[in-house]
Amino acid sequence: MKQIASFQIDHDRLLPGMYVSRVDGDVVTYDLRFVRPNTPPFLSNGSLHTIEHLFATYVRSSAYADQVVYFGPMGCRTGFYFLTRGLSHDKAIALTQEALRFIAGYTGEIPGATARECGNYREHDLEQARLDARNMEKALEGWQENKLSYTAGRMETHRA
Repeated sequence: MKQIASFQIDHDRLLPGMYVSRVDGDVVTYDLRFVRPNTPPFLSNGSLHTIEHLFATYVRSSAYADQVVYFGPMGCRTGFYFLTRGLSHDKAIALTQEALRFIAGYTGEIPGATARECGNYREHDLEQARLDARNMEKALEGWQENKLSYTAGRMETHRA
C-alpha cells in the first residue's frame, strides 16, 4: 500500500504548532499539533473530546462557518485536523487563535454534551481542555503563514 503523506513527516522532530498537512483542490487540511509526538503526556481523552466540541462549535458559529469543513482529533492524541475551504491561511490562523482563546476562557456547559447529542457524553474534562488550549495558544503566539510548513523551523534538528 502507498504510504500516506502524514506518515512521511518525521514525528520525532515535530514540535507543537499549526501546519498545512495537505491541500486537496480548495480544501486545506491543517495539522494543529498540541503536544510533541512520542513524548508523553498526550492529550487526555476527556480534554481531547471537550476541545473537539468547543472548537467545532466556535468555528461553526463564526463568520467563516461556511468555510469550515471539519475539525476532529488525531488518534495519537497529539492534536487535531482542521479542514477549511476557500479560507486564507492568515484567516485560518486567526480563527484558530480565536477558538483557542474561547476554549481557554470557557465556563459553562459543554455544547453537545448530552446523551442525545453525543455518543460518549460523560467523557469530558473542561479544566484540562482549558489548560491544553492555553498551552496551544502560547505555542501559536505570533504564528504567521510562513510558519505553516513542517520545514519552516518548527522541527528540531535532533531528538532531545
